[in-house]
Amino acid sequence: MNENLDNKSYVSEFLLLEFSAIRELHMLHFLLFLGLYLAILSENLLIISAVAFDHHLHTPMYFFLMNLAIQDIGTVSVTVPKSMVNSLMNARHISYTGCVVQVFGYLFFAGSYFFLLTVMAYDRYVAICNPLQYEMVMNRIACTKMVAAVWIAGFVYVVLHTSGTFATPFCSNAVSHFFCEIPQLLTLACSHLYLIETGIVVMSVILGFSCFVYVVVTCVHIFTAVLKITSTQGRKKAFSTCLPHLIVFSILCFTASFAYLRPPSNTPSYLDFVLTVMYTIVPPMFNPIIYSMRNKEVKNALSKLLCLRHSSGSFTTSIGM
Repeated sequence: MNENLDNKSYVSEFLLLEFSAIRELHMLHFLLFLGLYLAILSENLLIISAVAFDHHLHTPMYFFLMNLAIQDIGTVSVTVPKSMVNSLMNARHISYTGCVVQVFGYLFFAGSYFFLLTVMAYDRYVAICNPLQYEMVMNRIACTKMVAAVWIAGFVYVVLHTSGTFATPFCSNAVSHFFCEIPQLLTLACSHLYLIETGIVVMSVILGFSCFVYVVVTCVHIFTAVLKITSTQGRKKAFSTCLPHLIVFSILCFTASFAYLRPPSNTPSYLDFVLTVMYTIVPPMFNPIIYSMRNKEVKNALSKLLCLRHSSGSFTTSIGM
């Protein structure tokens, strides 16, 4: 299939970035992404299972963390598997529909992710700065409404982006990336309609930075309240909760904004690849460690869950014998 098309030609499929012309490097790419994907999948599934099956974790914070784990799984599942399959099969193709699904799925989970991190910052603010009102403010109904609002906002966000991106015809089908990403797709546009999506991207970056500013202000209030705590243990716990949240949000916000606002290039570069990995793979990889697996309550829940499975397996084996 030709990479350059006539202005009015219909694109039935896209050609994703070829990692290397060397077969051995294709396999290295496949194994690397497979290892990362399985690690992300197992980490986040453990968090979801622990929160779902341990009633001690049925609190607002862990409810939000379970939704964060779902978003982490979704983010990598709509991008990484297709890249792995292409490397394994030595192919580059993705159908037009598949490309739409990638854009829709990735931005749905990524947009919801931004909104959820903002809600989580508010949750920590109430817990630390207004602890006496926490149970009243962050009750089950309020938390359910917040999470529902997060997913609905993510859906509206992605509908705007997807419709704005694919409303324009494409002059080429060669995407200089390992998955269908909006900045790269806009470089292929034939019509000035792509300016609509460019405007939506700019508005999205402004919205993202607004969320970031809110998180920073919230953390400042939390740090101010923490400094008044006489207990060293309390200070340590509060700082360990807020600082990782701010670091993760900062990495995500700045790398994604830089990648989406910088003038896209028609030729692939290692900088584009590194930036994409920074905001698509790194957060889902480290979120379970930063937010959950360092937590004593989560460790206890995971130990109980794993011991229960081990005991069930041993019981089944003994019955079989």
